[in-house]
Amino acid sequence: MSGTTRAASRGFDIIGDIHGCANTLVHLLEQMGYRKINGVYQHRRRQAIFIGDIIDRGPRIREALHLVRDMVEHGSARMVMGNHEYNALGYCTRARPGSGKKWLREHNARHDRLIRETLEQFEHYPHEWNDFLEWFYTVPLFIEEAHFRVVHACWDGDLISKFKQSQGGACIDEDFLHASAALESFAGQVMDTLLRGTDLRLPEGMAITGRDGYVRQFFRTKFWANEPRTYADVVFQPDPLPAEVACRSLEPHERAQLISYPLSELPVFVGHYWMEGKPAPITPNVACIDYSAVKYGKLVAYRMDDERELSRDKFVWVDVDRPEQAGGPNTEDSVAR
Repeated sequence: MSGTTRAASRGFDIIGDIHGCANTLVHLLEQMGYRKINGVYQHRRRQAIFIGDIIDRGPRIREALHLVRDMVEHGSARMVMGNHEYNALGYCTRARPGSGKKWLREHNARHDRLIRETLEQFEHYPHEWNDFLEWFYTVPLFIEEAHFRVVHACWDGDLISKFKQSQGGACIDEDFLHASAALESFAGQVMDTLLRGTDLRLPEGMAITGRDGYVRQFFRTKFWANEPRTYADVVFQPDPLPAEVACRSLEPHERAQLISYPLSELPVFVGHYWMEGKPAPITPNVACIDYSAVKYGKLVAYRMDDERELSRDKFVWVDVDRPEQAGGPNTEDSVAR
């Protein structure tokens, strides 16, 4: 069945970053009318689309992966790859001889911390984890329907077009994974842009310490900014820029690095960016549906039908309450409102 025919006959529910919050996902699915039939969540008239980042950080990563994969293999859901699934592939894949390193993704303190919960929760299920790693290769980087698009962090039409020509589809293979370890390569640019977004370098000598404690010399940028003039016009991240930097004018070479997503383009959905507040479209044709579920925010979905202009009324969500006891990991992820 073609994408156009399928789109005309069913709706789609695009679901934000889960990060191991399996109980919250169950609540959200049930709130939207999905029911468990023969062990798999299904909807009679709709299909879920997961925005990626099913793994890492949360308390029920293994359960979330099984739930999502069962839905995908049954046809009641689809999924695009998130940067955390990509990171896991690199972290768990040995580098090829002559590369000068042991693993594609370095096993350093920061990378160890990011994947720790996932590896701990699969410690007694190593064959399952290896099977999921192989499954990640079948997960596309993007989905393009007749009337909307889905990608984890950034829709770069030129890169996507070149990728489809080189790969013959929307999925990576092992050779592409290895090639992407070189950030300056085409493969590296595809994975970095589509799964992590675009960025600009901060002024010389300046760095920002994010909420995660990581010191950065770059800041994330919008891929839809319309005629931006200053850093404030393009910054898109939870951590604000210092006031004296935000008002800084964009230089011509910085403008040249930015990409655009005109209002004439199809609606596009992204995750990745840790939004806050009440879910709403960013522009009439851009929506971010990552609202920090694993950090006691919201697990959000957008109920897409055939509209060309996105509406705040089509968002649904489950709030995640912080446990009464202070500190510790997210152990209660299932409070629905």
